[in-house]
Amino acid sequence: MSGPCPFGEVHLQPPASMLPTLNRTFTWDVQAHKSIGLELQFSTPRLRQIGPGDSCPDGVTHSISGRIDATAVRIGTFCSNGTVSRIKMQGGVQMALHLPWFHNRNISGFSIANRSSIKRLCIIESVFEGEGSATLMSANYPDGFPEDELMTWQFVIPAHLRASVSFLHFNVSNCEKKEERVEYYIPGSTTNPEVFRLADKQPGNMAGSFNLSLQGCDQDAQNPGILRLKFQVLVQHPQNESNVTYVVDLSNERAMSLTIEPRPIKLSRKFVPGCFVCLESRICSTNLTLTHGSKHKITFLCNDLTRLWMNAEKTISCMDHRYCHRKSYFLQVPRDILQLPVQLHDFSWKLLVPKDRLSLALVPAQKLQQHTQERICNTSFSYLVASTGPGQDLYFGSFCSGGSIEKIQVKQNMSVTLRTFAPSFQQEVSRQGLTVSFTPYFKEEGVFTVTPDTKSKVYLRTPNWERGLPSLSSVSWNISVPHDQVACLTFTKEQTGLVCQTGRAFMIVQEQRTRAEEIFSLEEVLPKPGFRHHSFWVNISNCSPLSGKQLDLLFQVSLTPRTVDLTIVLIAVVGGGALLLFALGLVICLVKKNRKKKINKGPAVGIYNGNINTQMPMQPKKLQKVRKDSESHVYAVIDDTMVYGHLLQDSNGSFVQPETDTYRPFQGPTGDCPPSPPPTCSRAPTAKLTTEEPSPGCSPESESEPYTFSHPKMENGSNENTDIPLLDAPKPAEPGE
Repeated sequence: MSGPCPFGEVHLQPPASMLPTLNRTFTWDVQAHKSIGLELQFSTPRLRQIGPGDSCPDGVTHSISGRIDATAVRIGTFCSNGTVSRIKMQGGVQMALHLPWFHNRNISGFSIANRSSIKRLCIIESVFEGEGSATLMSANYPDGFPEDELMTWQFVIPAHLRASVSFLHFNVSNCEKKEERVEYYIPGSTTNPEVFRLADKQPGNMAGSFNLSLQGCDQDAQNPGILRLKFQVLVQHPQNESNVTYVVDLSNERAMSLTIEPRPIKLSRKFVPGCFVCLESRICSTNLTLTHGSKHKITFLCNDLTRLWMNAEKTISCMDHRYCHRKSYFLQVPRDILQLPVQLHDFSWKLLVPKDRLSLALVPAQKLQQHTQERICNTSFSYLVASTGPGQDLYFGSFCSGGSIEKIQVKQNMSVTLRTFAPSFQQEVSRQGLTVSFTPYFKEEGVFTVTPDTKSKVYLRTPNWERGLPSLSSVSWNISVPHDQVACLTFTKEQTGLVCQTGRAFMIVQEQRTRAEEIFSLEEVLPKPGFRHHSFWVNISNCSPLSGKQLDLLFQVSLTPRTVDLTIVLIAVVGGGALLLFALGLVICLVKKNRKKKINKGPAVGIYNGNINTQMPMQPKKLQKVRKDSESHVYAVIDDTMVYGHLLQDSNGSFVQPETDTYRPFQGPTGDCPPSPPPTCSRAPTAKLTTEEPSPGCSPESESEPYTFSHPKMENGSNENTDIPLLDAPKPAEPGE
């Protein structure tokens, strides 16, 4: 048709009932001056935009295009049952209605109205009467948006509802002039229009209606690129939490981030209100990441906060081994995170140390239990412990409170993840803290310090349970046995099924008191349950196994009260009694024999001898002692300063007080070194005794031994001077030297 524009409702010509039962397409091409605006109004049901390749459930589609000079621009393809109520065009419009052969439709469903110039490519109006969502796309999507054009979406929303915008997909072109951007006109805002880049977080929690515009730029002629945008608008009722502002202060934290995001859920066909996290009450998105060094204010726009969770990560590193040695950190979740109304899922600490210089020790406030199938952790949280190294990650296991593990030592970098399972974890985690410290380097992958409970069994298993202990790696358990208990070591299976390609896989069980070792090959039958009367080590070292044959061991330790053998007691009592009777009889026998000798002895008889001198002898003169007969050369104490004072004078003639050492009894622990592997540790020339626990990697040779004194033996009749000089005096110089 030509002539005046057919304003008003557009009819199907000819009626669909007069056509054969075939697929039908009705096209209206309305041409107008480029300064004239045309408006397509769609009656109920409104339209819903779909992407390229998508189809409508009823098969009825609406294709709408515009025109820029002589170039056609595709506005989009739409189905029924949506929110799009009007589309305003500039300089003409082309409308195509596609009806399938089985659809008996006799109306076009739209009307045309004359409007003044809109001064842009088009305006799409979307009306929400209640909660819902709409997905919309830029013109020519997925191809490029026309250069330096402007397109606007008007959203009509009741004032009591809240709207949020999320960009699902976008690309930007290469601009020579201007800058591609989106502009929001929000009623009541003092900064209209609010301008955002496409990469920015978009506004959310907006009350009532608003406009969104996409502005292109002058593109580079040689490399224009593509500008395209696909976004979603979600409208829902405001929640109680949307009026509450939470402050998360991370200004004092270092190397830390917090992410709030949706839980993984199955998608549903029906409308589900969205869950948004809003920064400063306006910048909203489905996930939000907060970084250290700042104070953040956030609100939530969500009908059910259980649909969200939090994941945090913090890095603790110390690369100067001289400064980090024996330095410790307390692993604790910041209070500002715990006060948020969203459950914390994971909080991970990444602990980094210099390679081959330091190791890590993890000490819990309450002893830990390792999660196994035989003893499952039923607490509201657990710790996942793993080590990370070049080309190898080793998962030590999941641990919870209420066990027997006092310490976990790891050779290299370690990650500790607090994972929660119930909101009640906040009360329990406050009693269970973790302290990590930097310790001297050792070569084993890990060392566990275990003190079994007398009331229950302890189940322990090798790291990397699902994949097997890594090749050529070694792990040890330091198991303490109280003096009044006996430990029973039991393996849950008879054989490991391990086949080594290179090397040997073995297990060493060593009692720490006697140093007695038992070595077992892990390629053969595992040892039967055995009793240990003292604290002991269990060391497991792997070989390079054949493919598919991995090493995984599970063993248990149980304690029973130490009992005394009655047979031994009876033998000791009988033997002691017999020895006492024998001694008593021997004494009686000797007494009787001596008494008999005294009875048989005659009276004493005196005999005169006239040859002897009966004169009283004169008092002999006092003999003068000589040095060899006296002890004047023996000193109880020798004053080093008096004897060797000439050696202790400095250049000024004053005496220098010598440094003396005194005997101190050994107070250090013994038996705290794993039996294997035994890296050598050389004793320092000026080693100091210490009460600190030695490194698990040191060899038994590094243990200090008690000091003893040895006295020089004096031969009978020797008169030589046995004094040992404290300082070697220099020999006098010969004349002429």
